[in-house]
Amino acid sequence: MIAETYPMLNSQERKRRAAQAHSSAETLTSHDIVGVAVTWVDNSGIARVKSVPLAKLEHAAAWGIGATPAFDAFLIDDSIMSGRYAGSPVGDLRLHPDLSRLTLLAAQPGWAWAPADRYTQDGDVHPQCARTLARTMAERLRSKGLEAAMAFEVEWTVGRAGTDAFEPACSGPAYGMTRLVELSDYSRDVLIALAAEGVVVDQFHPEYGAGQLEVSVAAEDPVSAADTSVLVRETIRAVGMSHGLRTSFSPKVLTEGVGNGGHVHVSLRRDGSSVMSGGEGQFGLTDEASSFTAGVLARLPALLAVGCPTTASYLRLIPSHWAGAFVCWGRENREAAVRLVTGAVGSDSWAANVEVKCFDTAANPYLVVAGVLAAGLAGIEEGAELPAPVDVNPASLDETTRARRGIAALPSSLSEAADRFEADPVLTAAFGTELAATIVDVRRAEVALTVDMSPEEVVRLTRWRH
Repeated sequence: MIAETYPMLNSQERKRRAAQAHSSAETLTSHDIVGVAVTWVDNSGIARVKSVPLAKLEHAAAWGIGATPAFDAFLIDDSIMSGRYAGSPVGDLRLHPDLSRLTLLAAQPGWAWAPADRYTQDGDVHPQCARTLARTMAERLRSKGLEAAMAFEVEWTVGRAGTDAFEPACSGPAYGMTRLVELSDYSRDVLIALAAEGVVVDQFHPEYGAGQLEVSVAAEDPVSAADTSVLVRETIRAVGMSHGLRTSFSPKVLTEGVGNGGHVHVSLRRDGSSVMSGGEGQFGLTDEASSFTAGVLARLPALLAVGCPTTASYLRLIPSHWAGAFVCWGRENREAAVRLVTGAVGSDSWAANVEVKCFDTAANPYLVVAGVLAAGLAGIEEGAELPAPVDVNPASLDETTRARRGIAALPSSLSEAADRFEADPVLTAAFGTELAATIVDVRRAEVALTVDMSPEEVVRLTRWRH
């Protein structure tokens, strides 16, 4: 599907990209940039990188940077599984930096960054390029006259460096000002760096878990939102290292307590006007917004294969931890998997959105964007209807009441989520044969990798990987 949407690179396009890179290099030189990091995110949610010295940026833009397709088959421990369409040592891809997103890395002097689109050596889009898939889904939505704005919340934990154990870098209470005092210089530098990179930060605050913080950024188009998520994480990591701190975005850094979520917010507009409010549906939702949300809700069990992609994810996804462990939705209900955010009275025309709360920060943000949009599009095409909203903690209801109200628990294991994804014809069709199969293969390989591990061993394996 991706290859059909984007034509192969031709000589004219290569010349255009080379000229763009030449112009960009002149600007970068004036800022003493010596290298450009070109990243993509693999199916295990890890940002991988190839870099080029500035003198080679023009060549990289036109002809790409070589990278093995085996990266599609990397597991969380850097082992390589052998799948149906990934894992072979044979072949090569080309990483083409998207220079429209070229950014000077404020916390890494001398470096710039750009996200990569992956192509084959023949100049065709790689059928397993997650970033291109996200763009494809956004364009499918636009073909229906709708535009999506999305944003990722990023939660992370800050630990002391020099140990693989987790020692919180602060001791203040959850959400407490004490934490901001303890980490004042570090927090200041995070905000300064993100601002210098053009990231619009809406909120920054201590979170619930030990040493846990969160940053919320402004909504953007779907692909830009995923790009920003990658940039934010790597900037936070770099700032932390300069302060002698270690950063984890893992779903669990300790077996007890809460984990790091990667909530994603999405709102829809038509002809410049929000369709998330002013309608005749529940809480003012329009028919399109209701059907979109219903489509996402219905496919959440399958979407966990991309939004909760590790064994550790299911140590976080438990009831009464604000992780959204049940398939339900509700207005401002932080225990629902999908939360409708209406905003303060008078702000609904621009603030209303839906938040998917069950996903975590181990997820590849491009796959999350693609999956949410594909599920929402299917909901619109099917005319899906939302069930009754839930205004209590679903865990407080007995099983009989939940069954009567149609409130099911989300999958409790990575294996179950992979099975649900593989059985979903809408998502597998949207992702394409090769990528859909590889996601399932990678998930099952991680299940096999961790099958004999205790929760403590799973946490130790994954703690510093994201």
